[in-house]
Amino acid sequence: MAFQPIVNVQTGIVLAQEALLRGKDGAGAGWILAQVSDDNRYVFDQTCRRTAIEVATAAGLAATDALLSINFLPNAVYEPRACIRMTLETAERSGFPLDKIMFEFTEVERLDAEHLLGILRAYRSLGFHTAIDDFGAGYAGLELLSRFQPDFVKLDMALIRDIDSEPVKRGIVRHMIRMLADLGVELVCEGIETEAEYRVLRDLGVTLMQGYLFARPELERLPVPVWPAEAPDLAAAG
Repeated sequence: MAFQPIVNVQTGIVLAQEALLRGKDGAGAGWILAQVSDDNRYVFDQTCRRTAIEVATAAGLAATDALLSINFLPNAVYEPRACIRMTLETAERSGFPLDKIMFEFTEVERLDAEHLLGILRAYRSLGFHTAIDDFGAGYAGLELLSRFQPDFVKLDMALIRDIDSEPVKRGIVRHMIRMLADLGVELVCEGIETEAEYRVLRDLGVTLMQGYLFARPELERLPVPVWPAEAPDLAAAG
């Protein structure tokens, strides 16, 4: 597991560290996920959850105020409360607080909306935070959001890339900010790589950000954010 922070650019606080898959040879998550099949999906998903908690605990995350964000595969969950058992046992054994775990998902393939809603509602009832990742890119769209409001929505990075030079993207993000605020959902913009992108998002009112501009993923370590030069107060605090 590698970790990459989600930061609050207004307060200079790390909201969460996202656990990211990496192969032993440095292979990214895409290559690893391509090896997942119906035969190994459940074991793979369970192993990722356990490993994320164990490595995060060893890296000292439990001693901070930041959340641990774990990606999960909805199609690997046959029954939410049964499939969460290993997560609960691992967290208890590792001494990692359950209320500091966030589950985020991306729908990479279609699935039963009722099944997905059942998972999200069960996780919320157990005290976990929830997030929709890559919003605007997968099948998880406005219809799902109308039926369940997660704690966070992570906007797909395709809408963030070059937002400083593309007015249409700025308009979409501006309206997304207003809509999510009305729903009581916090917006995270991910994939931020340049100070120009950061400036536009900051001026639009985005406070939660993630991307190479702040920190690249680090294997089995919690990266310390680097703040943009245009945020001298945060840079001094960091």
